[in-house]
Amino acid sequence: QVQLVESGGGLVQAGGSLRLSCAASGRFFGINDMGWYRQAPGEQRELVARLTTSGFTNYAESVKGRFTISRDNAKNTVYLQMNSLKPEDTAVYYCAAEVWTTAWARNDYWGQGTQVTVSS
Repeated sequence: QVQLVESGGGLVQAGGSLRLSCAASGRFFGINDMGWYRQAPGEQRELVARLTTSGFTNYAESVKGRFTISRDNAKNTVYLQMNSLKPEDTAVYYCAAEVWTTAWARNDYWGQGTQVTVSS
């Protein structure tokens, strides 16, 4: 069973910074893409940032220049550094990963979510 465990959320004032972490654990062969999504109340879940194993990144337009995604493959961990936070960044942030559970099968997994609240 694969688990993604997030940490690092919390309450911060506008203009502040937070760093989210997400570590994958369990039995698996490898991890492809890893990323972060968020969902605000009454809104659909949206992509924040995604990072492939080859290092390609893509970001939501609303976070470009403020957020940075990175990963430590040795630790099976992905990070999201969030700077210059705005109240509109308030949401539950979810980690996602495409995991090779066997040599020939891969599945998508999600973390439980971590709340980020930015006060004005």
